[in-house]
Amino acid sequence: MKTHETSLGTGGPSVFPIALGCMSMGAGSWYGPSDEAESIATIHEALERGVNVLDTGDFYGMGKNELLVGKALHGRRDKALLSVKFGAQRGPDGKLLGYDTRPAATKNALTHSLSRLGVDHIDIYRPARLDPNVPIEDTVGAIADMVRAGYVRCIGLSELGPETIRRAAKVHPICDLQIEYGLLSRNVEAHILPTLRELGIAMTAYGVLSRGLLTGAKPAGKGDVRANMPRFEHNEPLVDALARMAAEKGVSPAQLAIAWVRAKGAAQNATIVPLLGARTRTQLRDTLSSLDVHLDGREVAALEAAVPASRVAGARYPEGNMAFLDSERSG
Repeated sequence: MKTHETSLGTGGPSVFPIALGCMSMGAGSWYGPSDEAESIATIHEALERGVNVLDTGDFYGMGKNELLVGKALHGRRDKALLSVKFGAQRGPDGKLLGYDTRPAATKNALTHSLSRLGVDHIDIYRPARLDPNVPIEDTVGAIADMVRAGYVRCIGLSELGPETIRRAAKVHPICDLQIEYGLLSRNVEAHILPTLRELGIAMTAYGVLSRGLLTGAKPAGKGDVRANMPRFEHNEPLVDALARMAAEKGVSPAQLAIAWVRAKGAAQNATIVPLLGARTRTQLRDTLSSLDVHLDGREVAALEAAVPASRVAGARYPEGNMAFLDSERSG
């Protein structure tokens, strides 16, 4: 497996072509229970194999995920670029209350993330969603204060539409937009991706496997948020079509879906770094082996014909969560 690092946006850090999402790891995982020791071992192997972007959020497991990542990074901080989301507000019962990205709240959230992770700076800091009560300029401005103070290296965004991205970029350079993009989520291609390309902003694409749907995964029961996601109730024909095409090429469905995202980035002259959540070393190895899978234009077109965007049933989040997506409103 030969890999070439890419720049995460104009002037951004050099990154491995795949990033590791840590949301599903350890206690409090949104996908049900997972083994902390295996999670840490997975992070360690990822770092040893060159993966350098680790993505987490201060609301994943109500801080437990940051504690796990911090534990895994002990003695290895120099190998990792920490990407951290903030802003989601939750009640004691775990229900989403909204988002708070006021400047004071932004700096306070950063302080707690630095403490839980056990580090002196965050490499990429980003609001998880647009706070409808706070201009994006105020939020980005507060993070820019922290860049100047040395607590943050780069500013990222998440799930924003073209207009909001442009406004943010006028305040401070943006290295990347984190947004869902994959065979079952292609809305970004019309307006958001061209905006990123124009502004020299990279994309870290999550949901490439539609939270495991494309690999045949099923909600694991209590504590697995996927049980409430509309797409898991339908789309079996599309999952089966992907599996057939993967078998014909001699690769796994995950490898084929990841290769499709990377091929789309190359074809559109855009920097797209798939952000994959591997809970185990076995999953990590399958994910990384996708770098050996290459698709030409004919194969990309055939895959899109077999898994057409027009046939995708259901929204990517429950209705209440969709309301917070500026990316869906704006493009």
